[in-house]
Amino acid sequence: MTSATSRSESNAGPTPHPASPSQPGARPKPAPPAGTPVRVTGAQSLVRSLEAVGAEVVFGIPGGTILPAYDPLLDSTKVRHVLVRHEQGAGHAATGYAQATGKVGVCMATSGPGATNLVTPLADANMDSVPLVAITGQQTRALIGTDAFQEADICGITMPITKHNFLVTDPADIPRVIAEAFHLASSGRPGPVLVDIPKDVLQEATSFAWPPEMHLPGYRPTLRPHGKQVREAARLIANSRRPVLYVGGGVLKAQASEQLRELAELTGIPVVTTLMARGAFPDSHSQHLGMPGMHGSVAAVAAMQRADLLVALGARFDDRVTGRLDSFAPDATVVHADIDPAEISKNRKADVPIVGDCAEIIGELIAAVKAETDGTAKPDLAAWWTQIDSWRRTFPAGYEWPADGALSPQYVIERIGALAGPDAIYTAGVGQHQMWAAQFIGYEKPRTWINSGGLGTMGFAVPAAMGAQFACPDKQVWAIDGDGCFQMTNQELATCAIEGAPIKVAVINNGNLGMVRQWQNLFYAERYSNTDLGTHKHRIPDFTLLAESLGCAGLRCETKEEVDDVIRRAMDINDRPVVIDFVVGKDAQVWPMVAAGTSNDEIMAARGIRPLFDDDEVAP
Repeated sequence: MTSATSRSESNAGPTPHPASPSQPGARPKPAPPAGTPVRVTGAQSLVRSLEAVGAEVVFGIPGGTILPAYDPLLDSTKVRHVLVRHEQGAGHAATGYAQATGKVGVCMATSGPGATNLVTPLADANMDSVPLVAITGQQTRALIGTDAFQEADICGITMPITKHNFLVTDPADIPRVIAEAFHLASSGRPGPVLVDIPKDVLQEATSFAWPPEMHLPGYRPTLRPHGKQVREAARLIANSRRPVLYVGGGVLKAQASEQLRELAELTGIPVVTTLMARGAFPDSHSQHLGMPGMHGSVAAVAAMQRADLLVALGARFDDRVTGRLDSFAPDATVVHADIDPAEISKNRKADVPIVGDCAEIIGELIAAVKAETDGTAKPDLAAWWTQIDSWRRTFPAGYEWPADGALSPQYVIERIGALAGPDAIYTAGVGQHQMWAAQFIGYEKPRTWINSGGLGTMGFAVPAAMGAQFACPDKQVWAIDGDGCFQMTNQELATCAIEGAPIKVAVINNGNLGMVRQWQNLFYAERYSNTDLGTHKHRIPDFTLLAESLGCAGLRCETKEEVDDVIRRAMDINDRPVVIDFVVGKDAQVWPMVAAGTSNDEIMAARGIRPLFDDDEVAP
């Protein structure tokens, strides 16, 4: 929605930067008490509001209408601005920052094309429930609606892809709007909020006082679940024989990983973590079955299909997990817990709906399960685990080396995970490399896996890694990228080099748009239309030379024997970003796979190999 505040009568021209009131030798005036209004420009009010709300880093590019805000930003000692090379990079960097910390990410752009370049990151953040505040300049109030130079109705454009947006038409409203924007972005189901400010509003004189009084009538997210529903869920858990904990990104957003582990160990129920929830439950835990869905593990997909109870925690039953919806988990009773009531029963009807914060829900569910079982007995899941372990033994995670002797992309990613370890942060673009990174790196801790899940945005990895590196300067950050994705946003490596973000980028260079080529191989009779990128045949671009030109170290690896050494060399370079061109086989494919629009029962463990899920195999 848009929210337009009352229009000011003043359309005065630019307000000069106020000079210091103090004269040489004069005694400085005492600071006014907290909450006392002071006279400032709208731009100064904006920067002071960002400081007061706790913003640490702003990713952006200046331009005509946002320029007034950049003048006081130069003087801020609390807010660091990072000058990116493209506004899309600013938005994804803000997302990387937010995903790595749980704090609100901030990006800034000018009007028109600057603002529209933020559309993709805003849509991405909206799909993945990322707390983001985007601040955009706008043409002066008198020119709005006249098709003025670099004018775009960014509030109208982004209405479907933001949690909320504001058009500020009175500079006095800036503190309140910024406070509300940060509150909306970070509370309830997190999401992106856009604040559009006309240039003359930034230039106009106004008063600043903090804290402002927020006005958000009707916005009251439900945090505490209904006790009766929690008790019913506990009863179902105690009586089920084939239960699965279906864990989504909402568990990470709620910082509920510890509670999740306690619930899983209390009940003995198997756990699956979606693409957005990797790291919410340790991969090394014996109860973890891996990732469900289109490229999930056979055990995870089979367990959900044959479950008699699904306890969905912060998940939304999206199509990548369910496959053909009418055949998904046909015998399962569904407990659906989510902070967003709009998600409950949206795709799959919930038998027990629970609205609330996942940390609160799981905490109360633990107590309810203990009460239901007198705290002494777990559900009898022995037969269920026997079946699950059979699936795990029969269809373990694995891959085959290319027949032509080329380097295996899965091996490369597996070794990065092994050498960089579970304390590193990993980001990914979208495609085959994303799926391999989700499958072959072990995630043991929350907020160590950052990717574009819902929107599937190519070019996400490098700027997201940059944002994560600014958020966590003491951690090693790896961007696992494809040669297609990398060519969309690699200009942000210049930002990383100049601003001091020594990320590591592993380019999985298979010479083509790998996931698209895989679909052409499987479903289009190997007619490879427009998927050859030329990075193999012509080495255009040469990624090592490109890296050097952008201020990074450029390395190349083409054989299995070089892999560990090259990764270690990259890990030893910490004074600049590193790009490794891993030249891998062009025909490696992602398995397992559930083809789009088909049932999860039709999962292929590998080409031509389809597991059989016979009813007589399943525990009664």
